[in-house]
Amino acid sequence: MPGTKYSAYAGAEPYFDLVRRALGDLVDGEHFFDILSDDIAYEVRYDLGWPRLIRGRAKLMEQFRGYVGSIRLRSADRLIVNQADNGKVIILEYEVHGTILATGADYQNRFCSIIELENRRIARWRDYMDSHAAWKALTAGAA
Repeated sequence: MPGTKYSAYAGAEPYFDLVRRALGDLVDGEHFFDILSDDIAYEVRYDLGWPRLIRGRAKLMEQFRGYVGSIRLRSADRLIVNQADNGKVIILEYEVHGTILATGADYQNRFCSIIELENRRIARWRDYMDSHAAWKALTAGAA
């Protein structure tokens, strides 16, 4: 990804690639950020540092800048894709594997993301994760 317009987000590339592959020809655009609607509503159903609701592609990109400043993903796998509502709703289950940059702690997590598509873009995203796994990784080495 060096030299691309999204090279600053390289630490999350395995996640971006997994999502892009999972959505296949249901969406238009090459990169994860290209397949988001400008007014996306990205909701996280946990409290671990991110706002519960992020509105807008630009704001989400800003949040991911912070993410890649804290976590570097090595891989994303174990993908399960389900469709509902004639392909307008996509449910993704997957795992990510990486490192917490500040401590070097191993980061392994499982997610379930519910995606709603409109006009061949992601309009809404609801994210659920193993909060305990994230908490353990983020607090590793803390006294």
